[in-house]
Amino acid sequence: RLQHNLHTVACGCGKVHTAARPQGVPAAPVSLGVNLRSWCVYLMAWHAIPVHRVAELVTSLTGAEPSPGFVHGLLKRAAAAVEQANLRIRALLTLAHVVCCDETPIRVGPKAGPGRGSKYLLVACDRRFTWYQVGDRTLRTFTQSVIAEATGVIVHDRYQNYDSAQLGEHEHQLCCAHLLRDLQDCAETYPDAAWPGQIAEALQGLIHAANLARAQGRDTLPAGTRAMWTRSFRHGVRIGLAEVRRTPGPAKTVTQPVGRMLLETLRDRQDDVLRFTSDLRIPPTNNQAERDLRPAKTQQKISGRLRSERATQHRYAVRGYLSTAAKHGVDLLTAIRESLLGRPWMPPDPAPA
Repeated sequence: RLQHNLHTVACGCGKVHTAARPQGVPAAPVSLGVNLRSWCVYLMAWHAIPVHRVAELVTSLTGAEPSPGFVHGLLKRAAAAVEQANLRIRALLTLAHVVCCDETPIRVGPKAGPGRGSKYLLVACDRRFTWYQVGDRTLRTFTQSVIAEATGVIVHDRYQNYDSAQLGEHEHQLCCAHLLRDLQDCAETYPDAAWPGQIAEALQGLIHAANLARAQGRDTLPAGTRAMWTRSFRHGVRIGLAEVRRTPGPAKTVTQPVGRMLLETLRDRQDDVLRFTSDLRIPPTNNQAERDLRPAKTQQKISGRLRSERATQHRYAVRGYLSTAAKHGVDLLTAIRESLLGRPWMPPDPAPA
């Protein structure tokens, strides 16, 4: 830990001279240096350590005594420092060939009654970039997100907003991990039926074949392998539709049997289910998005409810910047420090596919 004392002296001629401030030292009578500020932001945004505990840790490790208010205010400063980097991340994601999407509830602000004090955290990402948005699950929030501007394939869990015409025209990849979980539910509901296992086996076979082809540097699946598993998939869907009959009546008043809506999705949106088999750049699941949302769930367990929506937006602005930097192998403390010095790390242009 370094301490800088800036001395002011008066010359015999009456002119007053003050020592120059080192780079990163704020113009305040007493302040923390950029390294300690970087540590505070790193602990809060990356490790989800609560504000008061961050202040205690800094005091224990360095002898400096930042107030919790000062520590909390660093999130706002850091969010402003990485704003341009996040704008670039958003722009690069809109041009990405594939964007994985997901959303999760988070507790924000005081709880004033049932359903109050809750928001949703949306993520749009790929293996290079991460972008977060704090909002809700309404279509209005979705139309303000990267998803509405994306030009590539969007990978998602079939939540209805992803298919809204208000988001524009997109190619879709339905998350096969969610489909396999739904098929497992069907297998438990209809223990004597063969179709849930047949469809699941076909999906798993195609996923394995795609992973193997990708590892071998191939651009496509072997035609015979793809045809075999696709035929098994279709036959399983047909059998399921024949065994699980649709209940007649208006959709708003009639509840369909377990698995019927899933089977209709597999039949009507086969291209969206199996798109990954024709383009190996497309992942079969939105697991990347779930991985990038998992820290939010960890934060809820560690620190609980977040103080305000604005502070939460600052937190995830910094988190998206750091997640993207981590995906590029950048040291995170260096990325924070440089941003606080006015030199934020900027994600490079992606390599040509």
